[in-house]
Amino acid sequence: MKISHKALIVFAWICMCAVRANAQTTKDPDSKQAAIIAAMTKSANDWNRGDLGSFMKMYTDSSTMMMPTGPAGLSTIKKLYATKYFEGAKPKQQLYYSEFKVTMLGKKYALLTGKFTLKGNNLPERSGRYSLVMVSTKQGWKILHDHSS
Repeated sequence: MKISHKALIVFAWICMCAVRANAQTTKDPDSKQAAIIAAMTKSANDWNRGDLGSFMKMYTDSSTMMMPTGPAGLSTIKKLYATKYFEGAKPKQQLYYSEFKVTMLGKKYALLTGKFTLKGNNLPERSGRYSLVMVSTKQGWKILHDHSS
């Protein structure tokens, strides 16, 4: 079987492009994971500073949170945090996230699971699990749906 010089060059170019594309796709999920975790870390810092407004920027305008009665919208989420977890401009306890696990659901969506812990202020430590559907926006990664327990 005789292979032409041009065919060999085309084949080599295709292989090189495939390797390059594979390298970019394997690198991309890591940078997305890092961006999601950085956004969550920033939101915990906002909470701990008593900046509920900045903390709420982690949510999109159409975000929902699973409640015992079903999904609730953004205003209900904010009201829950303000009344149950804050006293005026201060959080009742400090918020910490851990055990992050990011599963990409395409290019713009991800499932983030992990653990949250509320502690301090001479109150009993409380912790639970969360699963968040995250969406990539022009402003960064945001929470589209929150299911925390």
